[in-house]
Amino acid sequence: MKMYQRGNATSTPLRQDSFRIRTCLHSQSEKRFPSMMMADFTGEHTWLQTQGELSLRKLTEGSEYQEELKYDFNIKGELRHLDTNESFVFNYYKNGHEQNHKRYEILGHFITQYVYKLLERVCMLQKVYIPTDATEDEPRSFFFMSKNALTSSSCLIILLQDRGVFCAGQWGRRTIVSEGLRHGTQIPFIKMALESHWEVIVLNPNDNITDLNTGKERFSAREEAGTFTESVCWIPKRGSSSPEEHTVYVWDHFIAKSAARNVAFIAHGYGGVVFVDLLVQRKCEVMNKVYSVAFIDSTHNIQHQSRHDPEIQEWIHKNCREWVSNSKPLNKTVGVLMRVNCPTFSAGTEKYGLAPSCCLQPIFKYLKSMLKARITTASRNSPVATRSSTSKRGNK
Repeated sequence: MKMYQRGNATSTPLRQDSFRIRTCLHSQSEKRFPSMMMADFTGEHTWLQTQGELSLRKLTEGSEYQEELKYDFNIKGELRHLDTNESFVFNYYKNGHEQNHKRYEILGHFITQYVYKLLERVCMLQKVYIPTDATEDEPRSFFFMSKNALTSSSCLIILLQDRGVFCAGQWGRRTIVSEGLRHGTQIPFIKMALESHWEVIVLNPNDNITDLNTGKERFSAREEAGTFTESVCWIPKRGSSSPEEHTVYVWDHFIAKSAARNVAFIAHGYGGVVFVDLLVQRKCEVMNKVYSVAFIDSTHNIQHQSRHDPEIQEWIHKNCREWVSNSKPLNKTVGVLMRVNCPTFSAGTEKYGLAPSCCLQPIFKYLKSMLKARITTASRNSPVATRSSTSKRGNK
């Protein structure tokens, strides 16, 4: 088995805390628990209601960094210092870049664990470990999905993030730290999908390798190379050694076998490359089951990845739309030179990290219109509909 020789920084293990949270996704539930503290992170919907026990601070307390990381998310989902109410300060140690970087990495680790808890306790998603045939001591990856994601025939939304040192449920760690949960996590997308009575799968494409000695998880070797000093051995996780392999595995073992007739992807950054790779590898399956894709600042290259396959290029142009960071107002057409692609629109911001949250509304409006068009076309071509129409004409 191929091994990665990497350096290692001292990681701080999480204290095993118990969590208690009640969620309220519908108005009826809101009426049942009127006394709960409400945290409105979207500005439009309340998607987190806790009694204070599910918090970032609960994770950092008890660690060696509990004083250096006295932060938590406020009612708006913004990361703030518990004493000063200031936003996160990177340069905590004077003239100590390595210490400051390590502190930031530890914060990122705690944020990852916190977002996982939000996915499970607030969004009510289930954690699914892969590979499905893993032995007891074999390193595993995982992803998240809604309860009926595999059995419901309704629309199924797949969230595919960018490449980086962040995992499922996040569009970007830096954005979470600087802008908050509303902009940096995928939770507003998940909530909107669930409120539309759709199912959701949240992929975890960056969870690729693990420490052979400690079992600690790390991300892509290319993303964290050079950030550790002590020698350790990293091994790839079977079925998830790369974002591409992870996505193909989840497609083959879950999405392709699901009852959903209409699947849509929302892919950010390198996630677009990963989707196009899936399309090329599973061309007929994807074209048949996926009705639309919303790219956000995607780095894919259709001509190069598809090897100039005209069928794939036509499918992309017909079934996909992209939103890019741009100075133009939200949803205005953007011309893309020297690139065979799909219709492209402005995300309404020039900041890459804010693009997903800024184009949330137009993306779902687009996916709903594409779904309606697909269902209408399917009903017209349905043999049942044809016989019914023929019968009606015969009775006239």
